[in-house]
This record gives sequence, structure tokens and C-alpha cells, in this order.
Amino acid sequence: MTQTPDLGPVPVRVAVETEQVRRLVATQFPEWAGLPVEPVAKGGWDNWTFHLGTELVVRLPSAAEYAEAVEKEHRWLPVLAPQLPLTIPVPVSLGKPTADYPHPWSIYRWLDGVTATSDRIADPEQFALDLAGFLAALQSVDATDGPQPGIHNWYRGGTLRTYDKLVQQALEELDGYVDVALARQIWTDALASRWDGVDRWFHGDVAEGNLLLADGRLTAIIDFGTCGVGDPSCDLAIAWTLLTPTARTLFRNHLSTDNPTWSRGQGWALWKALATALYTYQDPAAAPEFQAAHQTLTTIFTAYTTT
Repeated sequence: MTQTPDLGPVPVRVAVETEQVRRLVATQFPEWAGLPVEPVAKGGWDNWTFHLGTELVVRLPSAAEYAEAVEKEHRWLPVLAPQLPLTIPVPVSLGKPTADYPHPWSIYRWLDGVTATSDRIADPEQFALDLAGFLAALQSVDATDGPQPGIHNWYRGGTLRTYDKLVQQALEELDGYVDVALARQIWTDALASRWDGVDRWFHGDVAEGNLLLADGRLTAIIDFGTCGVGDPSCDLAIAWTLLTPTARTLFRNHLSTDNPTWSRGQGWALWKALATALYTYQDPAAAPEFQAAHQTLTTIFTAYTTT
């Protein structure tokens, strides 16, 4: 990319009710009309998610911008799945827009598992190796004709400068709450690091809510709405948000990550933490989110100053 992309306005989300989903399923997939429909707890932001019976899940984009990922997922997830060492979701059916709901939507198989919080991971080092192995396999998939960065994935895989305006706002407003000078130094380093220009596949949102565990071990990775091909450094942010210091080193070494890529990955983690802190630091009800972002920033700062 030769120019910094414009993210555009904040998406306008549409509400989706359980009865609405029942109507969509009954009309377009009558073979499943008799299955119960229930909202999924913590079903995500980009999509409204509903259980369909015990084995299926319905995902309906919450805004037009998020709906751009639907066709991509149906095109590429069946290609990626057999080439990866962990389970990923593969769409079962594609729903059409109607007068009742304006976007394409999907039915997937339900994948069992619990999200990968630090207290649930049985072996942090093995977790890091399993995740690195998955990302290495993903990056090795042929990227020819893969989806380039765009609104469909909020320019993951593209330049970090897309998020510079938001980072600068956060650094201005959060002075006194975080070490702004150090954050600015880390961000400057990340912006200055050069990508080799070789397109590789990436997930785009490797976060604890999209990593599923069984018996404490990583078994599945979900929600590929932000996937694409380009610079895969965005997938490294998890190193500072979930991994222990030892696991972080194993993760980096297993991926053979060079210094510029590692710096950009740290930049992605920094952007996300600063954005979360910016949106929550004045809201007492969001204190847990602010504390989590602050902890991530502390981890980033410590790692940066000790290496």
C-alpha cells in the first residue's frame, strides 16, 4: 500500500432477535426449522451468534462492514482448514439477505471448548508452541489470490499507520495514566520497521476469546472474519496479551520471527491496548477492561525495556 487507508465511520450495528433468526432459518433452511435457537453467551461484536440446536451455530454480521467478511469466509475457510494442525470453523450453509435481515449470514458447526484465559491453560509453554505451530502452518498456505487488506478486515495485514491517528489521540488523553513517552517510543519503532512485502496468510484477531481449549490445551481457533493475506505481524500481538515471558520467547523462536516483524507485532498489541484504555479509562463500569489494557501495556513496556 502506498497510502494510509481510511477506516471510515464507526459501523452502524443492527439488532437481531431470536425470533428473527428462527424465521430466517425456517424460510431458507427448512430442514433445521425445528431446532431450538438460543443466543450464544458472549457471542462477539462483529456478529450476532446463536445456537441452532446442539451442533450448529448461526452467525449474522452486526453491520454492513462486518458483512464483507462473509463471502471471504465461505470461499477460503474450506481451503485453509485441511492445511492447518488445529480445528477451525468451516461454514455449512450461506444464508441470503431478506427484508427481515439485510446481510448475508452463515451457519457453522459448533466447536466445543473454553476460551484460553491464563488460568485455564495447563502448560503455557506447550500452548505457545501449539499456537506458533498453527500460525506457521497458516503462513505457509499459498497466498495467491488471497484477500488483501481492506474494510473486510479493518486493514489487518496492512500498515500500522492506519491506526496512528487513534494512537496519537490515546497518547494525548492518557498522559498521567500510562507511560506516554515510552509508549510513543515503542510505537515509533513499530512504524519504522519494514515488512519484506511477501504476502502471507494471517488470522487477524488472535485473542483469547478466539482460542479454544480442551483439558487445558489449545485445540481450535475461531472467528476468521479479519483473516487475509499480507503482513502477518498482527497475529503476534497475543505474545504480550496472554503469553508468559518464557512462553513468549518460545513462541517467537518457533516462528523464527525477525526483529522488524516482532516490533510491528508489538505495535499491534500496543495499539489495541491503548485503544481499549482510551475508551474505558473514564468509565467506572469498564474498570476491568481498563485494568486488563493497563496490564498489557505494563507487559509491553517491561518486555521492551529488558530486551
